[in-house]
Amino acid sequence: MANVILVGAQWGDEGKGKIIDVLTEQSEMVVRTAGGNNAGHTVYVGKDKYVLHLIPSGILRADKVCIIGNGVVVDPIGLVKELDGLAKLGVPVTPKNLMLSETAHVVFPWHRELDGQREVRKGQNKIGTTKRGIGPTYGDKAARVGLRVIDLIHPTRFPERLKERLEENNEVLKALGAQPLEYGPLLAEYTAAADRLRPFVTNTVVHLHEATRRGANILFEGAQGTFLDIDHGTYPYVTSSSTTAGGACTGSGVPPNRMDKVVGVMKAYTTRVGEGPLPSEDATVSDMLHGMGREFGATTGRARRCGWFDAVATRHAAMVNGIDELAITNVDGLDTVKVVRVCIAYRVDGRLLHHIPNDCEVLARCEPVYEEFPGWETLTDGIRRWEDLPVNCRHYLLSIAQMTGARLTITSVGPAREQTMFM
Repeated sequence: MANVILVGAQWGDEGKGKIIDVLTEQSEMVVRTAGGNNAGHTVYVGKDKYVLHLIPSGILRADKVCIIGNGVVVDPIGLVKELDGLAKLGVPVTPKNLMLSETAHVVFPWHRELDGQREVRKGQNKIGTTKRGIGPTYGDKAARVGLRVIDLIHPTRFPERLKERLEENNEVLKALGAQPLEYGPLLAEYTAAADRLRPFVTNTVVHLHEATRRGANILFEGAQGTFLDIDHGTYPYVTSSSTTAGGACTGSGVPPNRMDKVVGVMKAYTTRVGEGPLPSEDATVSDMLHGMGREFGATTGRARRCGWFDAVATRHAAMVNGIDELAITNVDGLDTVKVVRVCIAYRVDGRLLHHIPNDCEVLARCEPVYEEFPGWETLTDGIRRWEDLPVNCRHYLLSIAQMTGARLTITSVGPAREQTMFM
């Protein structure tokens, strides 16, 4: 399989966790390169359900090495809970199959407080953040005042640096009307987490370069989706990291000339969590999917906003990511629809647009221009071969892949591993 970057081609929640799990079978290493525990990957193995936030989905397969890269922001308390949760489910996690970058930045309680306070102050203009402190942590990283994992596990340096950062941030919290945090309990909690995580901490860049030199197959795991990218997303309704293919290089330390292909994951329709424009949003589609018990966030439990497939958006995603191959998920979500619609252009201010405008206010005024496809009105979740899918279903999937501009190689008709078809 060589070195593969897997990205979300929409607004996140495309089913990347399931596709990563499937592709891991052909990989030796799986690397998470961006985001924090604001992301959630749900994987079903048989009847067992696993929800992962920081640890790559590859941890569910034996003999695979998982890496949390330097581009990730790590909540140590959350990571320890995740380790404990996997242990209870019988999934072994040791320094042999999980490595944590010593240069990943650390999320602290003041980051979460600031996240929440900023959302409250935005009022109607709120972003819809998960309030996990991800944005403020990346802010500290950019401002060069953040603490990294290498600081967290240093027994003498960490208490001093923690006190410095806490004093400064307590002043900010008090100015915002929030309660200041206490140093003693915070030091004790984070020191305990550091002791637990210390065996996993290493220079992951060196390990990855050694792996590339020996020709290992490496899968780079994306978090969120293209349109939540800090540079290429629907700013300001985005996350604070690089969720596109380029972020896999900066977030891991593996250069672009060591990457072999990019796989984009997209649903057969469109969803997003949080605020911001979503041109093809449709209440009927939302009601249908929510009524089926689908489209609720793995991290927050929030109902996702839903709409018809947006080919304008995915075409842009293919362009900025350099997507070579596509995996289309949640096909079975449209099994009962008589007529399936696809947004092929936007209409705004008397103009027809075939690309996403960078101005979010303009995007919010865009009206979708639809092309209609006949539905297949047949349950597909039990189908295991591409050739056995209904003709209308295959025609629809090949059409939206062609509109996106990449080759369809994987189709998913459910959350389980066996509900995956390779072309």
